[in-house]
Formats: sequence, structure tokens, C-alpha cells
Amino acid sequence: MTGALETATEHQSRPRVALSAALASGPSHAYLFRGPRGAGKRAAARAFAAEILAAAADDPDDARRRALLDPSPHPDLVWLTPRGAQHLVEEVRERVIRASAYRPFEGGKRVFVVEAAEAMRDESQNALLKTLEEPPGFVHLILLSSEPEALLETVASRCQPIDFAPLPAAVLEVELAAAGGGDPAPSPDEIAAVARLAAGDLARAQLLLTERGRELRVEAERCVTAALDGKVAAAPWRLLLDRAEAAGSDAEAATREVLEEESAAGLKRTARDIGDESKRAGRRRRTEILDLAFELCAVWLRDLAVLASGADEVAFNRDRLAELRARAAGIDPSRPRRGAEIVQEARRGLDLNVSEELALEALFFRLERLLA
Repeated sequence: MTGALETATEHQSRPRVALSAALASGPSHAYLFRGPRGAGKRAAARAFAAEILAAAADDPDDARRRALLDPSPHPDLVWLTPRGAQHLVEEVRERVIRASAYRPFEGGKRVFVVEAAEAMRDESQNALLKTLEEPPGFVHLILLSSEPEALLETVASRCQPIDFAPLPAAVLEVELAAAGGGDPAPSPDEIAAVARLAAGDLARAQLLLTERGRELRVEAERCVTAALDGKVAAAPWRLLLDRAEAAGSDAEAATREVLEEESAAGLKRTARDIGDESKRAGRRRRTEILDLAFELCAVWLRDLAVLASGADEVAFNRDRLAELRARAAGIDPSRPRRGAEIVQEARRGLDLNVSEELALEALFFRLERLLA
């Protein structure tokens, strides 16, 4: 195993063993790297692709070096990332399906990586099937997915799965402490808290240490506190909706800017395509932030139950223990535990396209009846 691949899979023993074995015996034509965001799929895919290209190159060290750069100048490494909420159908056809028919520009292999493969529309996935079934012998495809259930079964079944587990909280703590940053700089207790709140997702942990992430935590806690104090009538959940809306608007604007720049550079896109893709990116980000807000509410309730049971050492919100202890005094642990279950039920219910505001209103009035 090379140093790059070993480093990329340092905290993922199963992928490390599977990918090392694949390189030793000869890699398969298609892989599906599946697991939560922030688990290291992207870094592992780049290192694995670099080894495939290096093994078939006249100068392995140079091929490996260029393939490991991000973005990579290696002509036989094609890396596809969705510009908005979804991959463009034509981009998948042109850069993966059609391009895979061309022989390598150098060496003997070509590698195609599709990041966020679940963001391919059904049309793109169906079009990709033939390439997955009968690729040229020099082609290797790697699909990365944090939501593999969103892929067509016909696509997933044609790939060899490589499973990535959530990163342990201790690993996230080390990464966050090494990165530093934040204003103010995070305390060890805050780092320990977000490492647990992130559920193995380094990107989420980093978000929680930003100004917006910190504000989202505070607002989620205020919503639960309002339910405990019988003050839900003030509609504290609207702050969560506002926060999600602001994040969605920023994502939409950023995506629109990128797409317009690409259009000006000659990439064929209509104004309607740009508008639709930008809106999808905004909705996706809005949903992600709202989903995180639900999770933060559920974990706050879970920690109340934990402290009410006297098990302080397993609380996630390590930087809020004093406040949690005060709130947990005299509470029947079964009530906040049931409250956390109710939040998760409401969170799953958003998939049914119910009104988010009505869902939040119903949720917190229900929590108030349970807890106040």
C-alpha cells in the first residue's frame, strides 16, 4: 500500500484492506464508495485512482503525483462534481459515458470518479448503465455516495461496494483541534461537543464551529427551552426556519454565480437551466440546515434525559453541562427521552413534503404538552 492510500484510509480499516487487496489482484471496473459525509470517501477515491493510473504508467511516480493534485491535471483522471443540487444529464453523458470510449491519453488506464452520485437524475443513471455493464478494459469507474439508497438498484448492483463508517468522535476532535480557527477559537469542551454532535461527519463538525453553526445550536436549544418553560406560543422555531432560509439563499446565489461564469466561458447552459440548478442547490442547502436543526433539538433532549439519569459522562453537549444539569434537575428522564423520539419522527415526516412551518409548530406544541 502506498503512503497516500494509507493516509486516506487511516481511520477506515475495512476500506483500507479492500482497496489494498484490489490493487494487489487487479481493480474491478466499477466501485461504489458509500458512507456518511466526511468519512474520507473523496480522499480515498483520489488515492485509489492515483494508484490505478500509476500502475499503468511509464513513470509511476509522476503519474501518481499529478493524479493526487486537486484539481488534478492528469488527462486520464476525470472527476465529476455536481455544480448545483444535481449533476447535469449532458455533463454525465459527455464527460463520463462518451469519454470512456476514448483510449487513455497516456499510460494504460482511465479513471472516472462521480462525486455525490446520488445527485444524478434517473435519466443519467440509466444512461450510465451500459458503461457500468460493459466498460472498455482500460476504464475504471468510482461512484461516491452519502445516500446510496437514492441510487437506482440497477446502478448500485453493478458496482463493488466499499463501505465507509462514520469517523469516531475522538478522530474528529483531533482534526478540529489541529485545524484551530473560529472566532472566538473553540474551547476543548466545544470541540468535544461538536465532535459528538456531528455524528462522524467532519464537514458538519466544522460547520458547527462557524458563527452560523454556533448560532444554530443556540437557537435549537432555545426552542427546546421554550417547550420546557411553556413559552412555545412565541414561535421560537421561526428562528430555525430563518437560519435555513438564509443558508439556502446563499447557496443559490453562489451556485448561480458559478454557473453563469461557466456559461460565459462557453459551457452550454440556458438561463432556465441556470435558474433551475441554482434553486435546487438552494433548496438542498436549506433542507440540510433544517435537518441539522432538528438533530440538535433531539440531542439536547437526549442529553437532558442522560443528565436526569445521572450519566453526565455520556452527554454530547459537553460545553453546556452546567445549563443541562440545571434543566435536568427533577425531570423524569422518560419525558425528554420521548421528546427526542418525537423530534426524530417529525424530522422524518418532512420527507412527505409537509409544510415545514406547520410541522415545526405542531412539533413544539407537542413537546410543550409533554415537558412543560
